[in-house]
Parts: sequence; C-alpha cells; structure tokens
Amino acid sequence: MPGYDVQILDEGGHPVKAGELGAIAIKLPLPPGTLPTLWNAEARFRKSYLEHFPGYYETGDAGMKDEDGYLYIMARTDDVINVAGHRLSTGAMEEVLAAHADVAECAVIGVADELKGQLPLGFLCLNAGCNRPHDEIVKEVVKDVRSQIGPVAAFKLACVVDRLPKTRSGKILRGTMVSIADNKPYKMPATIDDPAVLDEIKTALQALGFAQG
Repeated sequence: MPGYDVQILDEGGHPVKAGELGAIAIKLPLPPGTLPTLWNAEARFRKSYLEHFPGYYETGDAGMKDEDGYLYIMARTDDVINVAGHRLSTGAMEEVLAAHADVAECAVIGVADELKGQLPLGFLCLNAGCNRPHDEIVKEVVKDVRSQIGPVAAFKLACVVDRLPKTRSGKILRGTMVSIADNKPYKMPATIDDPAVLDEIKTALQALGFAQG
C-alpha cells in the first residue's frame, strides 16, 4: 500500500526473514490521514502503539511476508507464543482442534516451560452426547496438530473441560487462563459471565501439573 512501510519484526524489533511469523508494524512516520493519537489519551496511545517497537507503529497483529512481499495476517500478537525460539500461532492450533469431529469448542494458550520458554496447552469442550474416553480424544488431537502443523509446535498437552471462561459478549478469557496456569496474580474480569468457571479451569490445569500455587 503506497505510503506504508510494513515490516515483520521479532521481539527485539528486528525484521525477520520471509515466511517467518512476527509482529506486523508500520515504520514511522505514518502517512497523512492515519490516526495521530487517541482523544485525551496521548500517553496511552504512545504506550499501546509506539513504545514496544521504537520507530514503528505496532498494529497488534501477527503475520508474515512471503518471498514476493505479499503480507499475510495470521493472528493477534497476543495469540503468538514462543516455543524454543519458534513463534507459533495458537489460533492455527485451535483451527486444527476445532476440526476434530468430537470437539465443539476449544482454546489454546501458551504456558511457561523452563526448557522451551512456552508450551501450547489445549482446552477441549466436547459435543453433547460424546461419551468416548477423553484420553483417546486428546491423543487424536495431539496427532492432528503434529500432522498438520508439525513437531515444531510441541503440542502434547490438552484436557477436556465442560466449558471455557468467557465474557458476557462471548470472548474467551485466554489471558486469565494463562495467569492461572503460570501462578501469576490476576484480577477477576468485570465482564466475566460466570466466575465459577475459573475454579474448573484451575482444577483441570492442576491435573496436568500446572496452577500448583
């Protein structure tokens, strides 16, 4: 797009190679007609969009460029995790899980791991009436991710839950789930639909060795 110098950056703010996933940023200055600030919130504007990558406007999206320079928007940067130096989209893994015949709904988060930095962990809500053993379904979705995304995803952890924590508008509270898994403090989201579901998520995580604090 004329006037926009779009770059794909790693966490250090350095351009990545073609085909590699990274943060989509626009090199400053932005062309005329773009948003110069937020109304009565200059500090919040700078913190949200300009400070993470100095000299760039951070879009909040993750993606990549191919060898021909075409841009692919893959996910929000919040949905990208770092597994042993590889930046991976949890959204792409969720697509694989959701395609399983017994899965009605799912979510994938990145949990802290001493060896690899982060590991993906999947939550599965099964279709009504599904009475297959949960461990069989978990093995199948792990195999599906390995087949479709590859061993680099290191996807080995998944559990079946009755429901996912959501806001009243239906947004899955992935950030809260990560905080519970990593034993980090968090505030009860004011918009959560049912706070009791967080205890259910904690119990499921504890069965996998997380949320032990």
